[in-house]
Amino acid sequence: PSQIVKELDKYIIGQNEAKRSVAIALRNRWRRQQLSDDMRNEVAPKNIIMIGPTGVGKTEIARRLAHLTSSPFIKVEASKFTEVGYVGRDVESMIRDLMEISKNLVRTEFEKHVEEKAQHNAEEAILDILLPLPEVSEANDAREKHLRNRERFRQKLKNGEFDDREVTFEVEEKNFPSIEIFSPMGQSDGLDSNIKDMMSSILPAKKKAKKLKVPDALKHAFNKECSKLIDMDMVIEEAKKRVEDNGVIFIDEIDKIASREKQSSDVSREGVQRDLLPIVEGSTVSTKYGMIKTDHILFIAAGAFHVSKPSDLIPELQGRFPIRVELNSLTKDDFIKILTEPKNALIRQYTSLMETEDFIIIFKKDAIEKIAEISTEVNQKMENIGARRLHTIMERLLTDFLFDVPDQINVNEVVIDKKFVEKKLSDVVKDEDLSRYIL
Repeated sequence: PSQIVKELDKYIIGQNEAKRSVAIALRNRWRRQQLSDDMRNEVAPKNIIMIGPTGVGKTEIARRLAHLTSSPFIKVEASKFTEVGYVGRDVESMIRDLMEISKNLVRTEFEKHVEEKAQHNAEEAILDILLPLPEVSEANDAREKHLRNRERFRQKLKNGEFDDREVTFEVEEKNFPSIEIFSPMGQSDGLDSNIKDMMSSILPAKKKAKKLKVPDALKHAFNKECSKLIDMDMVIEEAKKRVEDNGVIFIDEIDKIASREKQSSDVSREGVQRDLLPIVEGSTVSTKYGMIKTDHILFIAAGAFHVSKPSDLIPELQGRFPIRVELNSLTKDDFIKILTEPKNALIRQYTSLMETEDFIIIFKKDAIEKIAEISTEVNQKMENIGARRLHTIMERLLTDFLFDVPDQINVNEVVIDKKFVEKKLSDVVKDEDLSRYIL
């Protein structure tokens, strides 16, 4: 768990309690894998609710966590399930989407194992077009000469000497008739893709000869060879296993479906909670790749809970999220760290962007402190949007450079200090009405 927290620290500032909770949840998954089969099935994941204002790192913690372990991960907004009357979008669609993500993840991994062979086979296919094999009846010395030429051509192909040449390459085209599906609301999710899959197995794929540049033809040939070398049944089996044992679903805006007192739309909100309940509790969902059990998927829910409270959720759903973590609002010191410390720190991003134009931006320490101070002040006066405020402040501060730099010839460096920041952003802080529109 301590290593997981260290990795998360590279990208997310503060929020140690939330990091510890997700690190423990992740380690518990590994612990569960070591148990005997009987005990393993009994251990359920301890789902987490993160409570905190927007822009403090809730989504980022969950996303980075999934990335660390190459786990299938999906983010859904709970509020989208309330959009169309009482039914909304089929809640089970999140499991189908997660399975699709997992399949693509595993396929990419499998591709790496066959990459070398597929690349070799793809080169052979392109060489056959560039330098066709001689007739069998031809003398041996002619064939040997052909093989020597072929190796020379292979080297030229690798060196990119044929990149401008066009070749005629057969590409598969899958043209399906347009089908409109009429089904009960919320039920058509995934049905159209199922029918397309069924049609693809019945209708043969059409092959069409296309004129392509050699690099494009090589890509097509590589994908074709990968498809031949990869066993898709094994990919789907592994993908299903990963979803069931390691899947992470991040449900954002869960506070928007909590029932606040008794309002007219509470029935809709409560309906969505009841739809979510069986999936979080553990059920079997039908997908085009087979049945998926949701018993051991880790659910991380998040919400600002400004108006409602976690206790406003229905008791059954509350019980399925035993771990509750509060995330703190960001302070001036946090903003300074966010601007400078993470691997993807904003100041690094902007300096790197400008370096592409041979333009150097140097931020002085007092300038960074002033940016953090203004961001904190605007967050207090206006809506608190957390670290996202830094994006708007930085864009406003550097907008002239971002616009003018490509046309400037003489100037190739600028130093940004406290005075410069105050001059650029003074009107934003002074005029609350103006900042209301800009930020």
